[in-house]
Amino acid sequence: MARISMPKFLKLGEDVWDPSHRFETSWLMSPWKLFACRAALSLYAFTTLFFNIGWKVAIHDDAAARLSFSYFTIITYWGLAFYFLFASIHTFSYALNSGMPLLNRWPRFLQALHYLFYSTITTYPLLVTIVFWCVLADDTTFGTTYSSWSNVSQHALNSAFALFEIVFTRVNPGPWIHLLWCIVLLVCYLGVAYITHDTEGVYVYSFLNDQPKLLNAAGENIGGIGVWAAAYICGIAIGIVVLFCVSKGLIHLRKWATETKGGIQGKLNEGRALGSEEMDLQEPREWQKTGEVSTTEA
Repeated sequence: MARISMPKFLKLGEDVWDPSHRFETSWLMSPWKLFACRAALSLYAFTTLFFNIGWKVAIHDDAAARLSFSYFTIITYWGLAFYFLFASIHTFSYALNSGMPLLNRWPRFLQALHYLFYSTITTYPLLVTIVFWCVLADDTTFGTTYSSWSNVSQHALNSAFALFEIVFTRVNPGPWIHLLWCIVLLVCYLGVAYITHDTEGVYVYSFLNDQPKLLNAAGENIGGIGVWAAAYICGIAIGIVVLFCVSKGLIHLRKWATETKGGIQGKLNEGRALGSEEMDLQEPREWQKTGEVSTTEA
């Protein structure tokens, strides 16, 4: 019986996936330390999210708790929490299983999605921080201890989390196709925001209000284009392009400074650093080519 092969464009590449384990290692810290840092960041993000929901419910503001899932800020913060959760699991599996991480055993489609996930969490938080502090922040931002902590956690530390992944890991910059998907996801979010307005009667972000509208002589709305809303949306689209390029540039700079200039290739399994006499980290290992795990590979 003839074997039916998957079309190449659905395989997302036929090369060996991440042979040097860049997704699980750091140029500065051992895999165990990287796991601890990623796990701590995930725990903090989840604690912040659940505490915010609990706080709103405790003060009988159930509507605000519900609406929180419509804010791009909160959605991206959930993304950070889950990214660091899975990234810590992958790093833990790498440190525990003698260099055979869980991510390398996943189907190629899920591996590609994890890579896209990395590109989003190193781009979107930067956008959230800039838009909030430049456009949305007001006198209530630091009105109470709770609001101060919540806003700093979600609108400042979010970018610090993203910069941690950019600076301290060994992940390569995402391909340019990721920029297209980042824009597509933003367009999808725009639909969520306007659906929320239609169902809840609330604009989660004031700049999404499509005023001024065109009114007839009777004062009835006959449609029209919200000039300011369109301008903000276009500005954010341009912003994500710029920030994707900035993130990509920072990752290239990190690789140049640590690997090309500094000669620091990375901390491998059990904290072992790459020596000059050892195999190039970019070279696939035999067990990765054949699918067989070597019991002697460190």
